[in-house]
Amino acid sequence: MGGGGPVPRRVPPPVMDTQIHKHSVTIAGHSTSISLEAAFWDVLKEIAGRRGQSLNALIADIDGGRQGNLSSALRVFALEDLKARAR
Repeated sequence: MGGGGPVPRRVPPPVMDTQIHKHSVTIAGHSTSISLEAAFWDVLKEIAGRRGQSLNALIADIDGGRQGNLSSALRVFALEDLKARAR
């Protein structure tokens, strides 16, 4: 009497690389290291390529307009770019 039909199969979430990866960059002539997840590095590299910039140049641009932590600013920048392209 349940009559509910077939039970949908659950699709497991994708496996994500959430490990932090450190990269050394030069901003305004100063070397620093930035820690981000691989997915964010991938998005930032793609954005830099679309803009015809090096990754260091993109990071320097973001650094110039940020408030607070650089790693957080990079994550938010990548997220906002993805949101804008999804519209």
